[in-house]
Amino acid sequence: MLRKLALVLRMIKIEHSVFALPFALISALVAANGLPQWQTLVWILVAMVSARSCAMALNRLSDTAFDRLNPRTKQWPLPAGLLSGRFVLLFILACSMIFVFAASRLNHLALALSPVALAIIGFYSLTKRFTALSHWFIGLALGVAPAGAWVAVRGSLDLLPVWLSLAILFWTAGFDLIYSCQDAEFDRSQKLYSVPSRFGIKTALLLSNLCHIATVLLLCIFGMKAGLHQWYFTGVVLVALLLFYEHTLVGPNDLSRVNEAFFTVNGLISVLLLIFCSLDLYL
Repeated sequence: MLRKLALVLRMIKIEHSVFALPFALISALVAANGLPQWQTLVWILVAMVSARSCAMALNRLSDTAFDRLNPRTKQWPLPAGLLSGRFVLLFILACSMIFVFAASRLNHLALALSPVALAIIGFYSLTKRFTALSHWFIGLALGVAPAGAWVAVRGSLDLLPVWLSLAILFWTAGFDLIYSCQDAEFDRSQKLYSVPSRFGIKTALLLSNLCHIATVLLLCIFGMKAGLHQWYFTGVVLVALLLFYEHTLVGPNDLSRVNEAFFTVNGLISVLLLIFCSLDLYL
């Protein structure tokens, strides 16, 4: 059982929780105008990790048939037969229940909205089958994190965290466009919808650039609306520089550094912004 659980956690890349989690914490800090109660923070963490784990496991389960055919993914635990679909389904159900329980420990609105959040994060797994907007749907799945954290702290949903959610939506879509370039030929052969397979890698990288420009603008709007100051905006400048660096790592004829652009740079972006937002609130 422990071996299977370790395989599932490897399959869903549990370490990638670092992408959206810092943005949820930023929203929670701004909502509380400082540090929320420690119980609230704990349940936000539990809700975030369980929701993402549920979504990623569902994504891998629904894509098993494609993963078996893709040379890049055929050795992953599910297509390689190291895990059964039944075990992964039980893992998905367990994560869903943990998420709903965590929401119930926060407040009534968080509990009421928990099925909506599960529907959003689960739906994106299917979108690649019918729309090239799938990159923005995965952005929406991660983008609900700040709104959810705001609800967790305030017990209400306001306009302010929506600016941060939109920033994450475009940020995620931007790096997913880069990541999906390596599967452009395979997606085209399987009639899957992605921007690289439908419109080419050059177009995908151009749209990724535009998404990340929008990300920086939306982060600025959020900071201004939230009344944040120079420390936060210093963080935004660093985010902009890292996004620029990310786009220097890949090109239409060179995708050899996609993983560095995808994980290393983006993991640093979210953590850095959390640090600088925290400094802004406390200093």
